Amino acid sequence: MNTPITVQYKINAQVEKVWSALTDKSEMKSWYFDIRDFVLETGKEFNFYEPGEAKKYHHQCHILEIVPNKKLKHTWSYPEFSDAVTTVTWELQKEDTGTLVTLTHDHIEGFDSLGENFSRKSFTEGWNGIIGQSLKNYLEK
Repeated sequence: MNTPITVQYKINAQVEKVWSALTDKSEMKSWYFDIRDFVLETGKEFNFYEPGEAKKYHHQCHILEIVPNKKLKHTWSYPEFSDAVTTVTWELQKEDTGTLVTLTHDHIEGFDSLGENFSRKSFTEGWNGIIGQSLKNYLEK
């Protein structure tokens, strides 16, 4: 059964500025991850590790859908730990005083056997920190 994680925040920045933060690898490393092989093109693969020297978790993703200034959808997996592949969808909606950012992470149940660091609670806390703190602070500074 798929019960997606959905995280939503209003950010006081124009939708174009939010889109740039989500899709420009030089901006991403300021608030998200350093994704050196990111290319905004459907079908492209990108890889990254969490910040720090440990390099514990290799993240592998493939871009599935791009709707400029509205939607970025990609897979999310940990190939060294599991065959499970999840989906992350970033959606942007223009509002009067900013942008509503909605992130949906589907099929995380595939990571259930990997332990606490891959739990629903851990992912929910992680996405809330990434969007509600890192992205929001980066764009509203």
